[in-house]
Amino acid sequence: EVQLVESGGGLVQAGGSLRFSCAASGFTFDDYAIGWFRQAPGKEREGVSCISSSDGSTYYADSVKGRFTISSDNAKNTVYLQMNSLKPEDTAIYYCAADPNPDTILVGGGDYWGQGTQVTVSS
Repeated sequence: EVQLVESGGGLVQAGGSLRFSCAASGFTFDDYAIGWFRQAPGKEREGVSCISSSDGSTYYADSVKGRFTISSDNAKNTVYLQMNSLKPEDTAIYYCAADPNPDTILVGGGDYWGQGTQVTVSS
């Protein structure tokens, strides 16, 4: 059974930080890129960041570059997203996703999704 189990998220003031983790199981971790996309109320899904498990290449949306950092622990099949300098416009439901193609995650999709986690940034 494929699982992407997310943890982290929550409520934070603008300028604060949060950290996500996504634990993957049920598929070959090294064959996939894993990352996050988000969806705010009334808006389309937006890719946030992803990392290629095979070579560690990282990708970021322009809106989060310099503020978010993605990393992976291949021994634990877990990916982390450190989110700093959060802004109210970062408020959304964040979904962990896995796909062989990182571009798919960066446009808000993926073969597999997590359950979604709410992030609310207050001004």
